[in-house]
Amino acid sequence: MWPNTDNLGFGRAEREKMNEEMISERLNFREAFTLMLESVHHPFSECIDLLKAKIPLDPGFKDFYTWCKSQGIPVIVVSSGMMPIIKALLENYLNDPSTAEELEIYANDTVFSEDGSWTIKWRHPESGFGHDKSITIKKYIKDAAYPEGQRPHFFYCGDGVSDLSAARETDLLFAKKGKDLVTYCEREGVPYTTFEDFQDIWNGVRDVVEGKKTIEEVRQIRK
Repeated sequence: MWPNTDNLGFGRAEREKMNEEMISERLNFREAFTLMLESVHHPFSECIDLLKAKIPLDPGFKDFYTWCKSQGIPVIVVSSGMMPIIKALLENYLNDPSTAEELEIYANDTVFSEDGSWTIKWRHPESGFGHDKSITIKKYIKDAAYPEGQRPHFFYCGDGVSDLSAARETDLLFAKKGKDLVTYCEREGVPYTTFEDFQDIWNGVRDVVEGKKTIEEVRQIRK
């Protein structure tokens, strides 16, 4: 959603200032993101069109997803964005509505008013994250009810302040090199490995799944 606030809302400088406030925990994500969205006064469809034009999908994602399907590995989207936008972007990126539709997505929703205005509907309005990804991940694992000793490894990739709530909840965290999530992990002592694109993620996941490396060995490859 950042390009909306960078191009249609209060601008990149203010957004980056808020990111710093969130990293320092002086402002929570729900409060900051609400302010960002309130600064956007454009039709929802126009926002989606701008996002399609401004946000490129990592070219390695589609091949990574195809490989995961071939291995029976679920790929789940856990997002602090809004469901209609995520679905529209995935359909646009993948150029395949059926593939986009089969992805399991956990996100916030959108409320539309009769006058055409819109606002975010938080998945966890009681949480400072709005969508507390730790709750979503824990519930997913609990609902899966894996037999004793048969729980698979869980991997998570993210880059920014919206991923802080998920940082401690999986076995291997991939944090985008040079982004806010790395800053947070370094400060809080959260184990992670960096990635630059989905090829890095694919390599790490494949090495663990195929038994070539342990999770700790993958963590040590990129820091």
